[in-house]
Amino acid sequence: MNEQTLSFTAMMLAPVLIALIFFRYRRLQVEARYRALVQIADKGLELPALLLSDPQANFSERRRGLVLIAAGLGIMAMVATLPFQLDGGRSLASLWGIGLLPLMTGLGYLASWWLSRSDARR
Repeated sequence: MNEQTLSFTAMMLAPVLIALIFFRYRRLQVEARYRALVQIADKGLELPALLLSDPQANFSERRRGLVLIAAGLGIMAMVATLPFQLDGGRSLASLWGIGLLPLMTGLGYLASWWLSRSDARR
């Protein structure tokens, strides 16, 4: 297996590995929570309602929007400054538009956060 194929394979498997690690961590958290509930129930104590409901993740559209905007700008800056050439002789800088997807998604999250914030004030 040549070096290019190996690096491409590693690059494609990295997000899958990260997702698997994340889901395993979440599963272990849920199992630990249920074990604690069973231990409390075995002792005959009353189960608190807070422990019975699923924990809610902090939902922050502002944070998510700012991270995506920064990622989009970073991708655009990275692609614009790389000195590589494509097969047709064009510069890699011509692909700067790839960063527009996370940038616009981030702007959408930021707009959603701002609109929901102003709706809550009314």
